[in-house]
Amino acid sequence: MCVQMSTANVNRAGGGTKTAKVSKDHKKPTAAILKGAIQLGISYAVGNLSSKPDRDVLMQDFSVVESVLLPSEGSNMTPAHHFPDFRLKTYAPLAFRYFRELFGIKPDDYLYSICNEPLIELTNPGASSSWFYLTSDDEFIIKTVQHKEAEFLQKLLPGYYMNLNQNPRTLLPKFYGLYCIQCGGSTVRMVVMNNVLPRAMKMHYKYDLKGSSHKRRASRKERLKDSPTFKDLDFQEMHEGLHFDPDTYNALMKTLQRDCRVLESFKIMDYSLLLGVHVLDRKPVSRGSRSDSRRGQKVLYSTALESIQGNLKDPEPVAEDDDTLGGIPAKHKDENLLIFLGIIDILQSYRFIKKVEHSWKALVHDGDTVSVHRPSFYADRYLKFMGSTVFKKLHPLRGASSRRKRSSLNAAKSASQEFLSPQKEEKRQEKKAQSCDNLDGNFYSSSKQPDLLQRAVVSFESRRDRVEDLENSEERRASSSTIALDDQLLTRSTSQSDSELDVYL
Repeated sequence: MCVQMSTANVNRAGGGTKTAKVSKDHKKPTAAILKGAIQLGISYAVGNLSSKPDRDVLMQDFSVVESVLLPSEGSNMTPAHHFPDFRLKTYAPLAFRYFRELFGIKPDDYLYSICNEPLIELTNPGASSSWFYLTSDDEFIIKTVQHKEAEFLQKLLPGYYMNLNQNPRTLLPKFYGLYCIQCGGSTVRMVVMNNVLPRAMKMHYKYDLKGSSHKRRASRKERLKDSPTFKDLDFQEMHEGLHFDPDTYNALMKTLQRDCRVLESFKIMDYSLLLGVHVLDRKPVSRGSRSDSRRGQKVLYSTALESIQGNLKDPEPVAEDDDTLGGIPAKHKDENLLIFLGIIDILQSYRFIKKVEHSWKALVHDGDTVSVHRPSFYADRYLKFMGSTVFKKLHPLRGASSRRKRSSLNAAKSASQEFLSPQKEEKRQEKKAQSCDNLDGNFYSSSKQPDLLQRAVVSFESRRDRVEDLENSEERRASSSTIALDDQLLTRSTSQSDSELDVYL
C-alpha cells in the first residue's frame, strides 16, 4: 500500500523548503516515513489537546501555533517511534477542536480514522503540486498545501468560524485540522478535510468544474486513466445537464449561491466544483478487499445530501443497509443517478500575482473565459454555469397534463350544459304554472278592488319578463363559461335560483 516517493515529489508536497542548516547524513523521507510521521504527529496533537479544558474560542486562538520536537528515542513529553526525528507544528488547535465538535467528530473516532490503518495515497488530476491521502474508512482527506495557502487558511479561520456557526450545512470544504511536519530537511504542510467522493461508491464520471472554458478540457494523459477527471468542456459534450426534482434543485442552487457569496466576501476565486456521478442502472463493481465495517460516512453534514438540506435541523442517521451513501438523486435522459459534490480549492485569493496572471492571459485570450478572474465575476459566472448548464430542474409533463385537464373540462362543461338546459326549462314551466295558480287564487279572490287587479297583473307580467330575462342571461353565461359544474354545485345554484324566484314573486 505504501508507494515510494521520489525526493523531488517529497520536496514538492506542500511546497516543502529546505532548512538552512541540515546535516549531510539526513535523508529525505520516503512516502512511508512521511505518512507514518503524519499519523504519529496528529495522534500526539489530539492527545495533547485532550488535557486542555473546554472553553469558548477566543480571537487569539486562531493565530496560535504550537511546535514540538518528536525525537525517535522519545522524551518526557513525546513517545518513542521508529521514524527519523521530526518537528510537528499544530495551527489553531482549539479552533479546529471546535470545528470537529461542530460536526460531531469525537477525538477517539478522529484518531481511529486517521491512525488505525495506513493512509491511502491518491493521484492528483489538478495542476497543483498537492498530494492527497485518504483514510481507510473514507471519512477524511489529508491534502498537502503550500506555505501561502496555509497562511491564508489561518487568516481565514475567524470568518470561517462565523460562517459555520451560521450555517453548518455547506458545500465548502470542512477543515478539521492544519499541521506541519518538518523531517529530514523537508517541510510538509497539510490540512485535514472531509472526503467528497467515497471510494465505496463507483464514480462512473468525475468532473472538475469552474464555469470557464479556456483550456477546460481533460488532457490526453488524464483520459487514459481508469477513472479520469473531466472538465467543463468535456461535461458539455458528454452530458446535457443533470436533472433534479424542483425542491432538490432549489436547495442545491441556494446552497451554492450562499457559499459563493461567502467566498466572494473573502476575495477567493479559482475554486472548483468536484462532481462525481454514479449511474444506478449499471451493475455495481466489487468494493475491494478493504474492511467495510463503516459503510457510510458518519461525520455530520459530510454527505452531499446533508449539505444541501438546509431546512432540516438534524440529519437522520445513516442506515446500515443504505446504499446511497448520501448521494443526491438525479436523472440524465433515462438513467437514474446519484450525485456527489463539493466545492474544493478555496485557498486561492485574488492577490497581486493572480491579478497579473489574469491581465497577462486576457491579452492573449478572452478575459472572461479564463479561470483566474476577480471574485465577483468568478462567482457570477460559476453560478450561471452550474444553474443552467450542469444542474437543471426536472419539470413535469405539462403538455400531457394540460391536455387532459382541458379535455376533462370540456367534457364536464358539455355534460353539465346538457343536463342544465332541460332542467332549467322544466323549472321555468313549473314556476310559470305556480305563478298562474297564485294569480288565480290571490288576485281574483278580491272583488272589492277590481281596479287593483289590472295593475297587479301588469306588475306581475313585467316582473315575470325580468325573471325570464335574468334566466336567459344566466343560460348565456353558463353556455359561455369554461368551468365545469359538478352535481353539487348545480343543485346548489338551482335551489338558490328557486328561492330567489319565490322571494321575487
